[in-house]
Amino acid sequence: MDSLVCIMPGSLQFRTDKAPVLAEGQAILRIKRVGICGTDFHAFRGTQPFFEYPRIMGHELAADVVEADTAPGFRSGDPVTVIPYFSCGHCIACLSGRPNCCARLKVLGVHIDGGMSEYISVPSASLVSSDGLSYDELAMVEPLSIGAHAVRRAGVSPGQFVLVMGAGPIGLAVMDFVRISGGIVIALENNPQRLRFCKEKRKADFFLGVAETDPLEDILDITRGQKPSVVMDATGNLEAIETGFHYLAHAGIYVLVGLQKEDIRFSHPEFHKREATLMSSRNALRSDFERVMAAIKDRRVVPGDYITHRYPFHTLAREFMTLLDPANGVIKALALLGDQP
Repeated sequence: MDSLVCIMPGSLQFRTDKAPVLAEGQAILRIKRVGICGTDFHAFRGTQPFFEYPRIMGHELAADVVEADTAPGFRSGDPVTVIPYFSCGHCIACLSGRPNCCARLKVLGVHIDGGMSEYISVPSASLVSSDGLSYDELAMVEPLSIGAHAVRRAGVSPGQFVLVMGAGPIGLAVMDFVRISGGIVIALENNPQRLRFCKEKRKADFFLGVAETDPLEDILDITRGQKPSVVMDATGNLEAIETGFHYLAHAGIYVLVGLQKEDIRFSHPEFHKREATLMSSRNALRSDFERVMAAIKDRRVVPGDYITHRYPFHTLAREFMTLLDPANGVIKALALLGDQP
């Protein structure tokens, strides 16, 4: 079988691997779709802090079951997606019901080889039935769940102003679930194409570009001088993250959804006097996957809104650089595997 391997930063190569063999507690999947995400881009650039080379990337998956061990309710040929975060089950995070931030977490395509391969073996417990969703929709469940989980972490309530920094796929997912929670979305994005896409898809109530001047004046005007009670960073950009502290209201919550490698600096007195809350949001839970799939089925979230590019799997090694070019307007790209549409 063919696998696409990130050999080192900036280098992708196809490799012929042996197909996986069924093992106890595992399932063999035939991959149909792989979503290409910010984690993959960071890995390719060498800026993903948990990534080791060489590695098969990819964790946003749609697949068919080939065979499975200890997976009641699943049969050969069933379409599925995968919860791609494999936890130990024994650490304090796992025992408190938060396996998404397990102390010994292994994420597909980051800590262990991922889904940019024709076949893959995953724990049977990670399977999620399609429940009638298409392959394209299944490949979008994981990134949408990242947004849903972050919004749940923030505890967004109706009528709250929520500033979402970054209008890439995760930022757009955050906006969707802020809207579903009843929040008022302020989108802040420095890429004009992405901001335009965000407007066209009506993902926010207010749209702000990052120009040469500080957008704080516009934010104050929108929030009637109070600032947003929730700020959520989906850029993974150090400068943006540090600037975001200035936009947060007193008693507000700042959620870091994006990830970068450096130390963050902010004013302790300014943060302290606001009695603000700083939290991270990592991965998602099965309950987030279930919430996302329910939202897709009742059309509160439309995965097709996100998908702008599709590539046959075997063209990715040469096409990957084009995905990084802002001029190409990529929001979400899918790699297509197999012989089905």
